[in-house]
Amino acid sequence: MARTTPVRKATRALAWLGVIIIGLAALNVLDFFTSQVPKGTSQAATFAPKLGLDLIGGTEIILQPQLAKGQAVTSDQLNQAVAIIRERIDAAGVAAPSISTQGQGGSENIQVQIPGALDKQTQSSITKAAKLSFRAVLVESAATTSTVSPTPTPGATSTPGATPSPSASLRSTPTSKPTNGSDLAYVTPALQAEYDNFNCKSKAAAAANLAPENKPLITCDAPVNGTYAAKYILGPVELSGTAITDAEAALTTTQNGASTGEWGVNITFNSAGGAKFESIGTRLIALTSPQNQFAVVLDGQVITNPQVEGVSNKPQITGNFNQTSATALAQQLKFGALPISFRVLTSNNVSAQLGSASLFGGLLAGGIGLLLVIIYSFFQYRLLGLVTIVSLGLSGIITYELITYLSWQADYRLSLAGVAGLIVAIGITADSFIVYFERIRDELRDGRGLESSVEAGWKRAIRTILASDSVNLLAALILFILAVGDVKGFALTLGLTTIIDVIVVSLFTHPTLQLLARVPFFYEGHRASGLDPNALGAVYRGRAQFRAPVAVAAKNSGSSREAARRQTIAERKAAEAEANRPKGKDS
Repeated sequence: MARTTPVRKATRALAWLGVIIIGLAALNVLDFFTSQVPKGTSQAATFAPKLGLDLIGGTEIILQPQLAKGQAVTSDQLNQAVAIIRERIDAAGVAAPSISTQGQGGSENIQVQIPGALDKQTQSSITKAAKLSFRAVLVESAATTSTVSPTPTPGATSTPGATPSPSASLRSTPTSKPTNGSDLAYVTPALQAEYDNFNCKSKAAAAANLAPENKPLITCDAPVNGTYAAKYILGPVELSGTAITDAEAALTTTQNGASTGEWGVNITFNSAGGAKFESIGTRLIALTSPQNQFAVVLDGQVITNPQVEGVSNKPQITGNFNQTSATALAQQLKFGALPISFRVLTSNNVSAQLGSASLFGGLLAGGIGLLLVIIYSFFQYRLLGLVTIVSLGLSGIITYELITYLSWQADYRLSLAGVAGLIVAIGITADSFIVYFERIRDELRDGRGLESSVEAGWKRAIRTILASDSVNLLAALILFILAVGDVKGFALTLGLTTIIDVIVVSLFTHPTLQLLARVPFFYEGHRASGLDPNALGAVYRGRAQFRAPVAVAAKNSGSSREAARRQTIAERKAAEAEANRPKGKDS
């Protein structure tokens, strides 16, 4: 016999719920077996969510600003650095690090506390200034890693470990004013002498990221396995990394679109930056080597210096990148350059602020709340309460799978605030079931059969459930956008569980009741079913109709008052209008 439409719909909904649960489980299993731990990171994926700083502890590092002689750090620079470091560590906003300034007036060092162990990649993303600039290449030659000892000249100075200063007698100003960043007039005799003696391992090379932007720069390329390939004289900065609006790590491709297997960083400029980049490219393409090269300088070192062979406003940075380093650079460029450079002053492990005892206390509170919901469900709805219990269990499974997946894909950290959001979700979920069950019982009181009561009650209940969950979801969204740290974790779990509540009540609770409505134990109104017509204030009369007999009207007056109290405002107004309507004359 063909299945009826409600049964088909219920079966289809339950199948979709199974697909969701199995799909999330498969994603976690796939993530577990395919996750590759990059070199320098500390842990691989597991089947449990990561815990936050307050529950598992972590690492504390103190960052000290690196300043040129005579410079002083300002509170604005530190506050900007705090915001950028927070975005680099916590791009998704759910890892909940603790980042603050410390010292005299809050303007000396930055304190960073990160959940779990600190790996090299994270430390690099925190401390690197990621000061990106684009300069034209003026002179290029093979790198030197030992200082050339020129013939001593009067006025020349030398410091161990530093590049010798050129003779004071050499001209250090251009004979004519340079017209653009590629003008060789920048290369004065003094600058040429300094370049000839430049040591890529000297203190001067290490301080290249502190050089002024409006003057030529002598620097080297980024070393590969400790080896430098070339040194350069570069023109002034012609385009700054501040013009970048987006950056994304990707595999590089040839002109035919074939992948080269090497990683690079695609960057997108704002409109002014894009126009400037095209203009510079148009100038460089007409020059000869090495002046036709445009160097990409990161923290004072040349990471790539390609020859300009075409003009584009969306360049790709290439170099000695792997996926990890390209992704790290893309994040640094996307979220901005630190206004100053930092070095790690101290690095220590910190204990959990609250620890396992607080986690146990939170879980115990959630368990007690869940137990009270179960007791209430059995007391109020008899065996129908089993639907509530199974629905809560399925909500818990989906929530756990989703949080675990987010832990290893978006670096979500479950803090005690997040646990609080999960506990609140028990009440939200139970409230949806109560609204639905009471609507069904109201329909039974009005004389409907169970199958029609399930459908009519669902149509009335789903509007209330969606309205309630929409308010919760809106509150969670506002908290997530405006808050930081642990409050974001609370908002995330609250929002996720609210969405899961709608999924479970739609794909499990309602379909299950559609199927139970065809089971004799329930549609015949067994006293233990929770749908007994006598207990609801109605007596079965036949043909799926109910009425309240006159002989027991007084006995059921309490039930009638209870039914009146359960009416919606619209139902009460309709009843009052019907009672006040003038009766027509008999024909």
